[in-house]
Amino acid sequence: MMKLDSPATFSDPGANADPANRHLCAGQCRVDEHRLHRRLFIKGLAGGALASVASFTGLFQNPLFAAQTKKAGKRCILLWLCGAPSQFETWDPKPGRPSGGPFGSIPTKIPGVHFSSLLPHCAGMADKLNIVRSMKTAQTEHLQAITLLQRGNPERAGFTRPTLGSVCSQTMGQLDSPIPNFILLDPIPGGNEFETFKAGNWAGWLGAEYAPVRLGGDYTQFIESATDAIPQNDRESRETLRRFLTTKFERDRKSGVARSQNAAFERLKGMTASADLFDLNKLPLKDRERYGPGSFAQHSLMALNLVSHGAPFVMVANGMNWDNHVFQHEIHQMLVPELDRVLFHLVNDLEQRGLLDSTLVIAMGEFGRTPWMNPARGRDHYPHAWSLMMTGCGLKRGVVTGATDKDGVEVVEKPYDEQNLFATIFTALGIDPYAEYDLPGMPTFHRVENQAPPIKELLA
Repeated sequence: MMKLDSPATFSDPGANADPANRHLCAGQCRVDEHRLHRRLFIKGLAGGALASVASFTGLFQNPLFAAQTKKAGKRCILLWLCGAPSQFETWDPKPGRPSGGPFGSIPTKIPGVHFSSLLPHCAGMADKLNIVRSMKTAQTEHLQAITLLQRGNPERAGFTRPTLGSVCSQTMGQLDSPIPNFILLDPIPGGNEFETFKAGNWAGWLGAEYAPVRLGGDYTQFIESATDAIPQNDRESRETLRRFLTTKFERDRKSGVARSQNAAFERLKGMTASADLFDLNKLPLKDRERYGPGSFAQHSLMALNLVSHGAPFVMVANGMNWDNHVFQHEIHQMLVPELDRVLFHLVNDLEQRGLLDSTLVIAMGEFGRTPWMNPARGRDHYPHAWSLMMTGCGLKRGVVTGATDKDGVEVVEKPYDEQNLFATIFTALGIDPYAEYDLPGMPTFHRVENQAPPIKELLA
């Protein structure tokens, strides 16, 4: 779906490799280095058989396969703090100022840099994090701002741009992978404007095969592979016949509906095959206790498990808990310590597993909160000056860039918008941020428009 001027313009080092291995960096793994042949494994999965959960998860117990999975490519975990956290109670405190709030600030491992006192764990590992304190965007309402910060460019009437997860699914994933390429972990079916956004088209013009698989709450129950009344070989034959007929129909009719249906079947097959990876009860109790009991914390642990087994993009959301128009300080006093604990364990666990250098971790909402309090003791929407955190794959660490004035009203140093952010994300992940979508008969679109530069201070 992308039109590239030449292979040299695409930063994926495996772009010209064999398609079965295109997401592996050149020289990382030769066939003679291990006895499990990647190409034969992928071919076997795509051959029509519905892999059993037991046989699939058993592969990850094979140390050769596990090691190769770890090498296989880059990944991204997006901790989506929907509703928008306050920068004053997280990354850009203003102690002693009218905008500062009651919590004060604490020094971090970065000399001269302070975080909110609600983030002691993050302050203690600030040298592993990067903070952007000068985000400046245009949308003041949730639905429009979520759309902007999920898609990375202003809306263009009549066209639906793919979200970050869908682009990563298309560029970093494999359609024949047993693990879904874009996973949304979200236990909250509602959430005001976020519910409206979730009901829309995530993949845009990329197509249904790049839409997310949503899990959490009522969506967590997995469909069994098939009824025991149908023998395994019969199920495999039926699946092969279904794939042949629907693929032929899709090809002959050029049917987008058939393509979407085929993509849904493939995702279901992958979910069934990899169901154990989504079962928190399969994870060590000590890890579940470390992350904490809340659904956001538990899903962040699940995200760690998923990327450890090769999932390219996992988004963890939790409704719109951060939309604190009332009792701002009381609610942030509950939410921020959970975020602090989750980030501490997630970043350190990725590092200990050797995955932080290949996994980009982002913690952000759709805008910030006002420097002033409203009559209900809440902070309202504020896109004019806000903060976010990024670390891991393709980034330096321990960088704080951008600045706001003494009360956090205006950005006074290095303003960045959603296009700068997406250019940074794509560059860090080895994706060409300026590649043109190949959309015959449609206007020209790029992953990032206007050649917007990345946040260079962050890039390794």
